[in-house]
Amino acid sequence: MQAEHLSAVDQVSWEATIRHLYEDAFTFSATGPRAHEDWRADVLAVMARAVPDPRGWAGLDDTANERSQEHPDFPFCRPAVRDDPSRPLTPADIGERLHEINRASAENLLLALTDGGCTLRNLERFTESFDELQHMARTILARYGDTCTCYTNVTVGARKDDTLDFGASHWGYTPMTFYWEDAGLVVVSDTEVGLFWTFAC
Repeated sequence: MQAEHLSAVDQVSWEATIRHLYEDAFTFSATGPRAHEDWRADVLAVMARAVPDPRGWAGLDDTANERSQEHPDFPFCRPAVRDDPSRPLTPADIGERLHEINRASAENLLLALTDGGCTLRNLERFTESFDELQHMARTILARYGDTCTCYTNVTVGARKDDTLDFGASHWGYTPMTFYWEDAGLVVVSDTEVGLFWTFAC
């Protein structure tokens, strides 16, 4: 059966979905405007909290109080940060650690990010059915339209057809942060970029 795509979503529904799915996770979820031809530069701006949500919608940021002048985009960091702590994070640093996935995988990834470990077993704590939770994931993605592209740093189960296999016995990722575990999703549309990340200390 073809996946359901919601054509539009309102602020109340979107914010309520974000809170419901991620309020118990150690998380960062935020959206910023597309201001550059290279979407990776827009991702950097969101990581640094340098731009507001273009619609004024609220995300979640459990790491905001840990930022510093040295690392304004904390907890995100470039590879091998200890080699040259003064070099800032660049668009290339972002792009080399992300790969594209299809929309169905992005929906499942949004659900796996509801807690640590990046697994759909995290859904056991919810009272809703899987179909109801999947509808919530589609509500999140609906904001970015039907033609958005999705990227992740999750590597285990990634296949050549841009699909993530959540049936894998273990998972892996390309580190994007200072934390020992992180997994996330970047959603790119013509007008916005959305970031959804979960961390473990």
